[in-house]
Amino acid sequence: MQGDGDGWVFDADGQRYWGRHGAAGLLLTAVADDGVAVLLQHRAVWSHQGGTWGLPGGARDSHETVEQAAVREAFEEAGITGDQLDVVDSVVTHRASSGWTYTTVLARAASRIATTPNGESTELRWVRAADVAELPLHPGLAAAWPGLVDRLG
Repeated sequence: MQGDGDGWVFDADGQRYWGRHGAAGLLLTAVADDGVAVLLQHRAVWSHQGGTWGLPGGARDSHETVEQAAVREAFEEAGITGDQLDVVDSVVTHRASSGWTYTTVLARAASRIATTPNGESTELRWVRAADVAELPLHPGLAAAWPGLVDRLG
């Protein structure tokens, strides 16, 4: 059922995570003359970990694969459609003690796709992969970034 993943999961230590069935985000890359670029979302201040830079993504519904969830969220938050990208890999980049997981879905686009932000975004920006770590990243992305960079190829 669409939207049945919306809700918080709480760990025994009080940490909370969005997505009753876990969450997924899209790490979309495009190659240009200045190197590999990554699409990042400046999260709206009102959102969880707002004001940080992260990936378009969110709660996974019970009927979705992680890839389907990440592509759906990229459409909702950035206006990107599945036919504009090729999914190449996925990796669990956070696993909580409750069993909750965040999966980063890696995808490629032929070029830097134009985006349309929704209310969850202050800004969407293509950032050179070499410059990502210089931004105030969402803590989950900051922790996962060193391993993700190795997968960008």
